Amino acid sequence: QVQLVESGGGLVQAGGSLRLSCAASATIFGILTMGWYRQAPGNQRELVATITSGGRINYADSVKGRFTISRDNAKIAVYLQMNSLKPEDTAVYYCNAHGMGGDYWGQGTQVTVSS
Repeated sequence: QVQLVESGGGLVQAGGSLRLSCAASATIFGILTMGWYRQAPGNQRELVATITSGGRINYADSVKGRFTISRDNAKIAVYLQMNSLKPEDTAVYYCNAHGMGGDYWGQGTQVTVSS
């Protein structure tokens, strides 16, 4: 069974940076979009950023100018560089791969930003 494996979460002070990584454990054919979502306690899961196989990128307004998403199609991997982190960025971050076979999700990685 294919899994998305995330890494890079942790605790950081406001204004700091973190880089999240996500890679598939095996080949997934037909991936169209990869991205990151997050869920804070008591909130619904929300989109952070997505990137298509052709490189089209979409960011949530709350992270524009601070976060950068990138992708390695050959490795079936997606990355999220997070700069100028704020306490409101605190959440569990989930990697997603969407394609013709459906959706795949990572197990989530905790990001905590202290004030």
